[in-house]
Amino acid sequence: MTATSATPDATAAPANGSCCTSEGSCHPDTGGATQTGEVTTTYKVAGMTCGHCEGAVASEIDEIEGVTSVQAVAATGLVTVTSAGALDDEAVRAAVDEAGYELAGRA
Repeated sequence: MTATSATPDATAAPANGSCCTSEGSCHPDTGGATQTGEVTTTYKVAGMTCGHCEGAVASEIDEIEGVTSVQAVAATGLVTVTSAGALDDEAVRAAVDEAGYELAGRA
């Protein structure tokens, strides 16, 4: 498959036809930029084995006030959370527990 445009489109799907990037993100790459004041924290979650697990954990954490994005990756057990400010680890633990998994701590 060859590209037909000389100008890259930042919103285009990767060449493999998936909406996800090669890093496993389903969101466009922003070059790691976050809005001023946002905090990104990575947690280790035990028990995730599939996409359903990722969705359950991400959905529960997304309910925490101030959370702006969540990326859960079952293969690594890592959950990356971006929020408007620092999160209470106990709130994250409660959300992960509600999803049926165990928060092992910060990665």
